[in-house]
Amino acid sequence: MKLTKHLFFLLLIFISFAGFSQDRTADSLKMVLLAAKNDTIRVKALLELSSFYLDSSPEDAKSYGVQALNLAQKINYHPGRALALKFIGSAYYFLGNTPATLEYYGQALQIFDSLGDLINKCIILNNFGTVYYMNGTDDKALDSYFKSLDIAEKIGDKAGIATAYSNIANVYHNKRATTGKALDFFLKALHISEDIGDKNIIGAVSVNLGEIYSGLNKEDSALLYYYKSVVAYSNTINLPVPLRGIGLVYAKKGDFKNAIQYNEQSYQMARKLDSKLAMTQSLVALGNVYIKTGDFESALSSYQEADSIASIIPAYKELDSAYAGLAATYSKMGDFGNAYKYQKLFSSISDTLNNQTLADKLTSLQRNFEIQTRQNEINLLTKDKKLQELELRSQKTQKYFITAALVLIFIIAFGIYRNYRSKVKTNIILDRQKAEIEGLLLNILPSEVAAELQQNGQATPRYFEKVSVLFTDFKGFTLIADSLSPQQVVSELNACFKAFDDIIEKYNLEKIKTIGDSYMCAGGIPTEDDGHPLKIIKAGLEIRDWMNEMNQKREEMGQAIWELRIGIHVGPVVAGVVGKKKYAYDIWGSTVNIASRMESNGHPGLVNISAAAYDLVKDHYLCIYRGKVMAKNIGEIDMYFVDKQIV
Repeated sequence: MKLTKHLFFLLLIFISFAGFSQDRTADSLKMVLLAAKNDTIRVKALLELSSFYLDSSPEDAKSYGVQALNLAQKINYHPGRALALKFIGSAYYFLGNTPATLEYYGQALQIFDSLGDLINKCIILNNFGTVYYMNGTDDKALDSYFKSLDIAEKIGDKAGIATAYSNIANVYHNKRATTGKALDFFLKALHISEDIGDKNIIGAVSVNLGEIYSGLNKEDSALLYYYKSVVAYSNTINLPVPLRGIGLVYAKKGDFKNAIQYNEQSYQMARKLDSKLAMTQSLVALGNVYIKTGDFESALSSYQEADSIASIIPAYKELDSAYAGLAATYSKMGDFGNAYKYQKLFSSISDTLNNQTLADKLTSLQRNFEIQTRQNEINLLTKDKKLQELELRSQKTQKYFITAALVLIFIIAFGIYRNYRSKVKTNIILDRQKAEIEGLLLNILPSEVAAELQQNGQATPRYFEKVSVLFTDFKGFTLIADSLSPQQVVSELNACFKAFDDIIEKYNLEKIKTIGDSYMCAGGIPTEDDGHPLKIIKAGLEIRDWMNEMNQKREEMGQAIWELRIGIHVGPVVAGVVGKKKYAYDIWGSTVNIASRMESNGHPGLVNISAAAYDLVKDHYLCIYRGKVMAKNIGEIDMYFVDKQIV
């Protein structure tokens, strides 16, 4: 169950509307308006009232904006006109009138441009982006956001830069292939918002980062950012959303006690703030947890309450989820009558939403047919008897023709509808296949590289100043392989490499390749990470410990042990994709060669590192100096064995 990131998306835009004091109450602003003798002050007071009511009563916001616009036009006060147009457009946005929103924003943009008001021009372009985004026009949304970002960077508006970064990230977050870009922009936005101490942007960005990491199955990172959002959104109307996000992560981890606790907190906070949409979302999330724990009574209670609130708002998406939950719960309880009832309700909402346009067209045709028929009957009564007889024949013919036409239209509409349903099914299959292909690509390449390859058809090689490279190799593997069947060799190697994969994934390292019995991975690519030297040392020690445990079991069973050498070096590399038909992400440079020599000159059961690696980790790990060791084709190199971590 995904969080509604659009709420935060709009919140960032809404913050940019607030060009006036938010401390005042509506009553105090109205008093200022009544007492003002200067028309310019009256315009500013009306604008403050319009801004004040934007999030609570868009109709009132629009009304005050129109009053401000009329008065500003009367006194020829251009900044007031532009701001009034902006607030009216914002009110129409919250009222769901997209054409009116774009019209008023366009007028405001022209005035801000003529006045050279770059701050408000930046805001308006940002707002344009949000309108396009919410209407599914991602290309126009990105164009507006990047224009807004360009202005914000020119004038040094850090809040504007952070807002643009966050909104650009939201657009990229729509597609799985651009998740890497979304993550990059969200992290940039978070860094800037923390620098300026803007809690609203921190909260919005953090909750989106939590959702991304949850989708990547990195629950600990997801929780970290959700908790950051909770702190930023403390005692605000947005607090229920990160609380619910935390509940969803705990549910995913199977920690249902905490999942219930945080979803309940989310619901209670939404109830306190009278945020009905957030209440329904939290209740549906609670129901989903209860049904997993087998507490069907509590699940029913949560879904039913979500149903009652969502029906009032109305919130069809949440109502759809509540019906699906009720159907599933009743089915598990053996109450198939109610399960069937809610399954029908669930299906009917989806069908209603998908076919509303078609239904409206058919209703219009039917209404036109009825009006035409009644008009014909009235005309018959006003004519001469003979003329009526002739007209009657004509009308009957016309009626038959209209009836036949209507039947034909219904047949065509039914055919279009069947074709539509067929296309929907086909698109679902294609989407599933596309997701599988993207998943396979992500298993082969890093997400950033895969995204670039999908977008551009090629991935540009990159130079990295400092990368950790780890090699492993089994001593005497040829003799071991000769004593085993091919199936046993592959099985044993597969067990080892799967364990190595799990360990390097734990430390966010990148697997490069395996060559026979050799395993290679790297840290600090394709995303730069200052902590990669320590992480790769930890991974090397865990691989060593895993092999020790495996060998102990083999000795107990009277089997030969597998001796593993591990070598690590840190230095510059070039990384990129090679191949035309079978893509492979690889790294090149002397660093790779030296890392390989660290492995070949090491000892089984020990982690051998270079002086370059030692200088980076010596404050964290106790290492044993080996002196200078001759490495093939390289010369003498200072080498160290990693002993243990310094406590």
